Amino acid sequence: MLKHKIIIILSLVFVVFMTVLFIFYLIKDDSSRWMVALGGILVSALPISLLFVKHNPFNIPIIIGFYVFVFCTTFLGSIANFYVDFKWWDSTLHFYKGIFIGFVGIALYKFFIPQGARKDISSWVIFLFVLSLSVTATVLWEVYEFAGDLTFTQTMQRGGNKDTMYDMIFGLTGGLLISIYSSVQKNHDNLQR
Repeated sequence: MLKHKIIIILSLVFVVFMTVLFIFYLIKDDSSRWMVALGGILVSALPISLLFVKHNPFNIPIIIGFYVFVFCTTFLGSIANFYVDFKWWDSTLHFYKGIFIGFVGIALYKFFIPQGARKDISSWVIFLFVLSLSVTATVLWEVYEFAGDLTFTQTMQRGGNKDTMYDMIFGLTGGLLISIYSSVQKNHDNLQR
């Protein structure tokens, strides 16, 4: 199956890449970067768990989108210093994350709600589900940044409350766009029947 091959290939490439970075920065005694690389190893391996489920609800663009996010946050953002060098990088990734999780929400909706039952579900339900998932992911990411700064780095929330609020606004905006899209798409699908 193509999805399985893509998961295996991307997981292996990312795990090897992050392992090389982990070893390199561990030898250089750069604790901030080797910790990010270690986290990158763990996160890159997560999709392998999808190989063990009977029905993977995520399509190939969502799987690739996950790795784009991992690369942009761990390597470009933290290790290559894009978060520091480009002030717009953090907000852009939060906007992307809101969009990405919105599409994850649509995939989960289609997975858990049988095709025949979808016609009876209000477009507001999918709107609220997708938006809620995006907002929850945004809040959890901010909790992760806060916890990371308390325990390891002190670099994730450099702007303090202002940074957190911008991150949440951009994550919400991305999620809101996909929520609107999902609602319009549902109405469009209902009209075609």
